[in-house]
Amino acid sequence: MKTQVAIIGAGPSGLLLGQLLARQGISNIIVERVTGDYVLGRIRAGILEQGFIDLVREAGVAERMDSEGHVHEGFVISNNGNATRIDLKEMTGGDVVVCYGQVEITRDLMEARVAAGLETFYEAKDVQPHDVKSDKPYLTFAHEGEEYRLDCDFIAGCDGFHGVSRQTIPAEIRTEHERVYPFGWLGLLADTPPCHDELIYAKSERGFALASQRSATRSRYYIQVPLTDKVEDWSDEAFWDELRKRLPPEAAANMVTGPSLEKSIAPLRSFVCEPMQYGNLFLVGDAAHIVPPTGAKGLNLAASDVATLYRILTRVYQTDDRSCISQYSEIALRRVWNGERFSWWMTNMLHDFGAEIGANGLEGQTFNRFMESELNYYLGSENGRRVIAEQYVGLPYEELKD
Repeated sequence: MKTQVAIIGAGPSGLLLGQLLARQGISNIIVERVTGDYVLGRIRAGILEQGFIDLVREAGVAERMDSEGHVHEGFVISNNGNATRIDLKEMTGGDVVVCYGQVEITRDLMEARVAAGLETFYEAKDVQPHDVKSDKPYLTFAHEGEEYRLDCDFIAGCDGFHGVSRQTIPAEIRTEHERVYPFGWLGLLADTPPCHDELIYAKSERGFALASQRSATRSRYYIQVPLTDKVEDWSDEAFWDELRKRLPPEAAANMVTGPSLEKSIAPLRSFVCEPMQYGNLFLVGDAAHIVPPTGAKGLNLAASDVATLYRILTRVYQTDDRSCISQYSEIALRRVWNGERFSWWMTNMLHDFGAEIGANGLEGQTFNRFMESELNYYLGSENGRRVIAEQYVGLPYEELKD
């Protein structure tokens, strides 16, 4: 087989890239190692920056997002019960975010791909890129008992942290930066109305909590837990009781409890791979970087990667200008590091590090006091709140150089 762009991974970044390229007449085939149902079963966040929203609209897949997504003009940070609202719209000159679940974005993109007749191989085995430094890279994989070779011009590695794409870059060429946090998030999804119409990030002496949502009738909540905890250690009743103790009093009083639809524990990690490009192979999203979810940057950083690669490939095929190809890693990494820094900073300020060693080698309790002072300063200053707001809504996408 032959296509112009081979995409490894049918998550939201791979699907969005494929949809955008197809609308420019650029052929692409997606190869995914798991089933479509498995992809849709991944419970992820859904706070979308304006840049992501604009990309989805450009891809022609925004109808349900625009009708069902919840526009959030701000969010709340609670420090030991004292709630401060971060007014995104006022402090950024009109920028907002939209709450629309990643599962729903993925479903919309899947349906659009099927409707457009674009080819996707689910449950592909032994996917392997070849000759990525040449002008004729290709993929090999097995599907339903048959061996395939897919010749292409470019390969987009959208296959996540554990995928094959990053490992294709020789170890002596890539540099990997990692920070593993000494706690995780226990998340619970329930068909209950949210306790507040905007997100609440809560710092307390008992640890961090987040009150999030998927719709007016479905809530997503998280609490910080030790890495040694297991999901089965937490009954629904124990989760609701602990969450109530960490949220500000008004939100706790408004909380409606119910049986969990899903519970899971996610470890927190900051990770960046440099470079994000090797020849005609491009790393996109989690294949190149992971952020702790505190800053709501994971999906949005993946979208900014997609936007940069989409613009590069569009220029290549429309103008035959290949000089822009080498810009990908440099442009993408600038935004990645900014998002990593913001997510790391928010995580440090809002979580309890206990007796663990915190950032900069500080003993946990000392680090906690520094971060408590940091949070008090930023919440108590208009300029400080503006810094948080500007980072939260996301920076504009960087344009390609001529």
